[in-house]
Amino acid sequence: MSDEANKAKSRVPFALIVAIGILALAIIAWFKGYVNFGSVKGLLAFIFILGAAVVIHEFGHFIVAKLLKIRVETFSVGFGPRLWGRKWGTTDYRVSAIPLGGYVKLGGDESNAPIEGEGATDIPPEEQFMLRPRWQKFLVAVAGPVMNILTALMIPLVGGLMYGVPVTPTSPIVIKVFPDSAAQIADIRQGDRIVAFNGTDNPSWDDISGDALVVPDKPEPLSLTIERDGERIQKTITPKVRRINNESIGELGLLPDYGEVPVLISSVSESSPAAKAGLQADDRIIAINGERVRNSEEARQLIRNYTGDHLHLTVERQGKQVEVDSELSRVKDDEGKEIAQLGVKLGEVLPREKVGVIGSASFAWYDNLRILRLTGKALGQLFAGQRSARNTLSGPIGIYEAASTSVNEAGWAGIFGMLGFLSLSLGIFNLLPIPVLDGGAIFLLLVEAILAVGGWKLSMRVRERIQQVGFVLLLLLMGFVITNDLLKKVSRNSDENKPQVTATPK
Repeated sequence: MSDEANKAKSRVPFALIVAIGILALAIIAWFKGYVNFGSVKGLLAFIFILGAAVVIHEFGHFIVAKLLKIRVETFSVGFGPRLWGRKWGTTDYRVSAIPLGGYVKLGGDESNAPIEGEGATDIPPEEQFMLRPRWQKFLVAVAGPVMNILTALMIPLVGGLMYGVPVTPTSPIVIKVFPDSAAQIADIRQGDRIVAFNGTDNPSWDDISGDALVVPDKPEPLSLTIERDGERIQKTITPKVRRINNESIGELGLLPDYGEVPVLISSVSESSPAAKAGLQADDRIIAINGERVRNSEEARQLIRNYTGDHLHLTVERQGKQVEVDSELSRVKDDEGKEIAQLGVKLGEVLPREKVGVIGSASFAWYDNLRILRLTGKALGQLFAGQRSARNTLSGPIGIYEAASTSVNEAGWAGIFGMLGFLSLSLGIFNLLPIPVLDGGAIFLLLVEAILAVGGWKLSMRVRERIQQVGFVLLLLLMGFVITNDLLKKVSRNSDENKPQVTATPK
């Protein structure tokens, strides 16, 4: 065995130690109570979503390599030592010890040997990846991200074909403005029609709410044009920042006219006023204090801004109308204002319409573009110093919490929605020109093509060094996002342990 191979082997333990240290950090946080894996359903959803996204990605590399008759030595879910698996033909299908992703090892490609282990030495030249033309290498590299992006598109497309696509107001007419809200300060009134928002003409409500949602830590005014009594009026509105689970979100404090949308209780917190009053998941809220609610945001605002001690709710449960009286707890928001809490999470059943293949495909395309635009906006604010990393980045613990919330509140629809979002994020992230990632491999192919013009090429030693640096950077990034998740959990637990202002029954 060559000295270079021995050096490569000697570097493997360091990478494993770093990765195992990251996992140990998460486990310690679990035992300390910063992370709660008590929900078996949430944990299973997390494993399914993350596993599916990784397998789909690696399957893209795998299937293109197989179609091009390139030897696939290993198809691994996870890195590090092999836990179990089975070998079919020349490919070892395995699950490995470190669940930080996965890989497909191609015959003759030793650039990732310190990470994936050394390959066989008796592979026929016609099956070796490194001897293939660059266009074939490019197709194999790009196939993983493409599979993730296609998955992100297929999930809403299939959902649209099966259940229809959500109907949202394309020309938002304001039906309600909440007191002391950004909209009231901007003099937005009921009946106003929003015809332009933040530089977008004829915006949909998704455009408006999305632009307001992703705000810097110190929000800036957004331009809008309203139509009132046949006259167009230019205004500005500054979203108010509210923190939910240490995430900053912007709120406008207005509602568009959806018509009446069923408002459902998704979950009830243990020991909350709602639980003590007997409210249950899947209860439909019809009215609050005798005022009929038209959507979930209206219900939230009615609860948050209520100044009394008891709340009277009219709910529909299994086809029967039930009257419920509940006490409220009170907490202070970031501005020191007292808000009421009932202890429920609310969802709603948006109206849907059947639109066929073209309409579903259009919905899937624009829904993913919207997610990319909002993600890009948040990252832009991060790099511009307008938004903190804590409020922007999430790691495995954040993904677990999102997966758990999704499955508990929306069932299979939440699981597949989360899978689509994660697949899109994974696909785009892997296209970044970072060594070890697919984008790094594509970038190296481009560099090699340029060097080949002058008769030069990258040596295997240089390629290995680049991959090793990339792998360490990836581990550092993983360590950062996990630490970020833990800091958010610690901060959240600290906030939850602060004394609450609780309403005293009269």
